[in-house]
Parts: sequence; structure tokens; C-alpha cells
Amino acid sequence: MRIRFISIGFLALVGGLVGYRVSRYFIETHKPSLDVRGVVVHGAYAGVVRGTIVGAHPYKVARLSIWLDGVPLLENYKVGKTTFEYPLEIPTRDTMVDGDHSIKVVAVSGSYGHAEQSLEIPFVVDNVPLEAAFTVSDPVYKVFQGKTLHVQIQSNKPLRDVTVEALGTQCSAVEEGSGSFIYEAFLPIKSDEHPSEYPLTVSIFDRVGGRLQLSGKVQVVMFPFKQQTITINPEKLKEEAASGRSEKEFESEMSKLTLQSPQKKLWKGLFYVPCEMKSITTAFGTVRTTQYKGKYRHDALDLIAAPKSVVWAAQDGVVVLKDRFVHGGNTVVIDHGCGVLTIYFHLDSFANILVGQAIKKGNPVGTLGKTGYATGYHLHWELRVNNVPVDPMEWTQVSF
Repeated sequence: MRIRFISIGFLALVGGLVGYRVSRYFIETHKPSLDVRGVVVHGAYAGVVRGTIVGAHPYKVARLSIWLDGVPLLENYKVGKTTFEYPLEIPTRDTMVDGDHSIKVVAVSGSYGHAEQSLEIPFVVDNVPLEAAFTVSDPVYKVFQGKTLHVQIQSNKPLRDVTVEALGTQCSAVEEGSGSFIYEAFLPIKSDEHPSEYPLTVSIFDRVGGRLQLSGKVQVVMFPFKQQTITINPEKLKEEAASGRSEKEFESEMSKLTLQSPQKKLWKGLFYVPCEMKSITTAFGTVRTTQYKGKYRHDALDLIAAPKSVVWAAQDGVVVLKDRFVHGGNTVVIDHGCGVLTIYFHLDSFANILVGQAIKKGNPVGTLGKTGYATGYHLHWELRVNNVPVDPMEWTQVSF
């Protein structure tokens, strides 16, 4: 009787388990979980692509299929487990062309309805040895104080990162244009930078971790900046002090905007002079003396044009600041990407523009005025690279 009791209990247990499995077969409608470890979306690989396909399902994963660029590598492989791991190994050298590819993985549940989960991972094959060089035969760059060092690197393939370092600063180089293998960087030379010769280093990384370093030199040349003394009406100073934000606030805004600038060019080609300029009353870098600031360097251009005439964007970009400041009056700042921002001071009025909107080269930003600390109608036009003012007129010239 005892043996019979155990047999009945055992059968009941087995029956319960069978019933549970049958019920799970019908009620489990979830898709399998699926992942490919070791293969990153849009990752780049040389040699062999190695990874592990992992998946799970509360009932079980029944089948697994793998496609490479639409061609089956594995079809309806029987898994039959609640969890599984399957090694993935794809040789790329000599069997796949360099460029874009994709892996597609499909797992099918073993429950009723056979829920299907798919995962597609685009990736890049790059088996080409890295080669790169300066676009100039002799990488010794002679740059005046207050100008911009423009460095270009030619590569034999797309790169992951190019970092240019000189004069104690560094910046990332970006594609000259979409799909270009020329990468360029813009390093500002301060107007008071000590004239001397400095090392230039370019660190280059391709998408699969290959590294190359190039070396050159930068010769900073002294520039004969002018001198100027101007007097501003004290009543004008008082009037403006009550109608705008402080210069300190403006500089704080510029620091934040520079950090937020996208690491890509939003412009193409040369910059425009942003008004119908009749003359330049203050050249870039002029050492100026005023009763309220003492002696300082005016690292911008003061342009004369017809009063209240249109002022336009010097290049494509995004409007990132539109406000009134004590020293600059009505002010607009445009971000052109890569830490390059242009500033338009003393506007009489604003154009119909909003902060955050894209703006095209030549589109109006306002009218020429004398708001802020201005002695007469003019446009203060400033260009900063990584928040360092440089001569904006250089950016309008074909030689740049």
C-alpha cells in the first residue's frame, strides 16, 4: 500500500508538472529576449567580428536564425532551452568589402503562437591600414597674432577622432564636408600671444583603434596693431547701464554657448562681411583707451555703414543669443559649429529671429545702430573660436 501511495503521489506530481507546462505553452505570449554581446551598433571591426548571441524565454526558445547582409548564415537552428548562448564569429578580411554591413538575428519562442523577436545591428568593416598626412608639404604654419590657425589633414579613409594640439590648447578636427576624407581644425591665436615657434601635434585614430601621430610647427608672428583713444558721453554710460545686462553676464553666456557648440561645421565656404561696409573705424586688435575701461585691446571690427541699414548673418548657423547688454546694446550671437561663434553688437533693432532657430548666410539679424557703449552708428562684429576672439575679416578671404 505504501508503494502504491508513493506511485500515486509521483504520478500526481508528474501530472501537475505536465499540466503546468501545457498551460505555459498556451498562455506564454511574450517574445524572446535577445541580445548580441560584443558587437556594437555602428561599431567598426577589422579581422574577425566576434560576439555572443544570448536569449531567453519563460517557456523556451525554439529556433534561432542569423543573416549577414541578407544572406543566411544559420537557419532555424534548434535551441529548445529557456536560456541560451550562441557564439558568433564572422571573418571579414578577404571575404567582405570595407564599408557598411549588418547582422540580423531572429529568435522564435517554442510556445503557442511562436512569438518572434528580431534584432538588426549595422556595423562597419575597416581592414585598410591607416594613412594620413598634412595637406601642405611643409607643415610649418606661420600665423600672425590674432589670426586663426587652419590645419587640414588628408586621410585614406573615415576616421574616428583627430585631435590637434598647439600653444597649450587642443581641439578636434572635423570633416571638411560630408563624406570627405579631409579633416580640418581651427585653433585661435590670441592677439597677445607671445611671438615664437611652437610644436604642433596631430593625433589620429581610425574606427578600429589604429593610431597615427603627425608633427609640425607653428610660428606666431608679431602683428603691428594700431592704437586708438575714444571718449564716450558719461550720460550715455549711465543710460545704457540701466537698460541692459552686464558685460560679466555676457561673458558667462559666451562660455556656456562655446561649450554647447556642436562638434561639426554648420557652414560651408567663406564668411560674408555682415553689412554694406563703407569703412572700418577700428581694426581688429587695436589697443584702445577709454575713460571707463582704461587701456585694452579691441579684439573685434567696428564697421561703418548707413544708419539703421540691414545687418545680416555672416554664415550659416543657429541663433543662440538675442538680448541687450550694457556694453554691447542689442546683441545677437550665432553659433556656426566647431566652437565658432559670431557676435553682432549695437543693433538698433532686431530682425524677426528667435533663439534656437537655424539661420542662413545673408539672412537679417537686425539693423545697424548705436545701442550700448557706442559713440555713433556702427556694427561691432566679433568672431570667436573656442571663446578666443580672432580677426573675422580673415574668414572672408579666399586665402583662408
